[in-house]
Amino acid sequence: MQIIYSGIKHLSEALKDSKKVFLVCDSSFPFLNIKEDIEGIALPYTIFNDFTPNPLYEDVCKGIKQFNAKECDTIIAVGGGSSIDVAKCIKLYCKMSDDRLYLEQEYKDTGVKLIAIPTTAGTGSESTRYAVIYYDGKKQSVTHESIIPDVAILEPKVLKTLPLYQKKCTMMDALCQGIESWWSVNSTDESKEYSKIAVESIMKWWKEYIFENTDESAQHIMNAANYAGRAICITQTTAPHAFSYKITSLYGLPHGHAVAVCLPEIWTFMLQNPDLCIDKRGKDYLIGVFHQIAQSMDVTTPQDAILCFRKMMKEMSLANPVSTNKEQEVDILSLSVNPVRLKNNPVRLDESSIRNLYFVIIKS
Repeated sequence: MQIIYSGIKHLSEALKDSKKVFLVCDSSFPFLNIKEDIEGIALPYTIFNDFTPNPLYEDVCKGIKQFNAKECDTIIAVGGGSSIDVAKCIKLYCKMSDDRLYLEQEYKDTGVKLIAIPTTAGTGSESTRYAVIYYDGKKQSVTHESIIPDVAILEPKVLKTLPLYQKKCTMMDALCQGIESWWSVNSTDESKEYSKIAVESIMKWWKEYIFENTDESAQHIMNAANYAGRAICITQTTAPHAFSYKITSLYGLPHGHAVAVCLPEIWTFMLQNPDLCIDKRGKDYLIGVFHQIAQSMDVTTPQDAILCFRKMMKEMSLANPVSTNKEQEVDILSLSVNPVRLKNNPVRLDESSIRNLYFVIIKS
């Protein structure tokens, strides 16, 4: 069972019984306002930061060699999704044979303690069983229950100095995860409760967080992102995420921005096509879920919720990508959608509907 602490003051408590720490952090670490708290731990530690923003398999291999050479027993991941993903993979692979590909070996719990300290409020990676690395230029989704960090430490003061655009993108990723998890075919009573907390909190505090940068709003948004991550850990993501990945690589939009431009268009399509529902609980159940999400967004109908979402995007100046060659780019985007992610979506999307949706998402 994961332990979640509120505040960096709990780091020493989290390190109880640890002897030597492997600190995985990105290039932002020297500028963090919690740097001294982490460096002040009363334990020997080794820093590993030799990885790219979209971490490579080879980066993880370097980390494993250093982790084992230094004989560490605990990993602390500090940073955004990349740092936490690298740390998760080091934990998972560190006791495997190094004479063949780690990705092809059986995944087992290594027993290495993993502590995650997120520095953004977005993916909720500090509480999920997922990691992403790249091998031979291809994205590899790594999934195992044992890589859910043993401890997550949520320290909202790290959000105070984030660039404004990054705050917008990561927060919208959290909101999209909360909404997608709620309507996922894999949703449970537990995941829906997490989604509800995440969506309601973001809707209440987002303006104060984005435009006033208050301590209280940062606390609420960080907690909301964690709840959204816990929801997604149960359900996995759906169509908006599946649609977003190629938008990020093709147009250079950060992940949260890319997901957010997809979600209202896909939600509109689902509202207009309830008979295409593939959730075993039925289309009436799904329509009810859409209304529940709307209520959590403090509006009356799902149509109002979509309008509310679009208004948020406009107020934050998060625009849709603009095409230079729409036909060709839509072809590329349509072929990129991962059908596995679409299996979690409550409404069926065929090749024609995927293409038509991209024509709406991408502007000329």
